[in-house]
Amino acid sequence: MKSAYELAMERLEKSAPTVKLTDEQKAQIAEIDSTYKARIAEKELFLQDKIREAGLTGTFQEFEQLQAQLAAEIRRLHEDCEEKKAKVRASFQN
Repeated sequence: MKSAYELAMERLEKSAPTVKLTDEQKAQIAEIDSTYKARIAEKELFLQDKIREAGLTGTFQEFEQLQAQLAAEIRRLHEDCEEKKAKVRASFQN
């Protein structure tokens, strides 16, 4: 007799089969991750300095605006990264 977990996993496998990645796919995805991690770190370093300066000078509005900009940039870069990884995965399924 199968457990509820096993039955759920079987249904999930039928609706969305597990995709095995090739070594080439793994390498390309790792390269994309590495590139975007570097871009995110670069944005954080650049904007953290500006945020720190705004905090020290007492311009709270500029401080909040820069923090929002940093969050938006990081979110956009994460989305771009996931989009590129999805394209790599899809290109090998064809």
